[in-house]
Amino acid sequence: MSATLLGSIARTTVPQTALRRFLALDCVVTAGNGLAYAALSAPLGRLLGVGQATLLELGLFLTLYGAGVGGLASRRRPPVPAVTFVVAANGAWAALSIVSLLLWDAPTTAGLVWIPVQALVVAGFAYVQWLAMRQSASQAR
Repeated sequence: MSATLLGSIARTTVPQTALRRFLALDCVVTAGNGLAYAALSAPLGRLLGVGQATLLELGLFLTLYGAGVGGLASRRRPPVPAVTFVVAANGAWAALSIVSLLLWDAPTTAGLVWIPVQALVVAGFAYVQWLAMRQSASQAR
């Protein structure tokens, strides 16, 4: 994700709008990955060196999680506790993704590249959502 894209998404005078946009982008990326993992679990599993059943389960989870994040993005004022949960969950996902590299027997080269890249993207979502949430909270005071 480029700085230009993030800058254009965040460009608004209303902090709630930036937060909602970052949540919506997270929804699209997460649900999209989830659908791909679930629908293509066998070929993607072989490509990444991840078990088909694991990828299917992760795909279903990510699809539901993405839908939940989308629900937050659709709210005019996403509740701070729910956004805090999303930020924490994204941070945990990023950390566990890196830990998974140490636990798997044999991720492929593609898996060794994809897993840290998607972890960085998710960590980036957590960071920009946290910043937007803080800005929204400080402006609401």
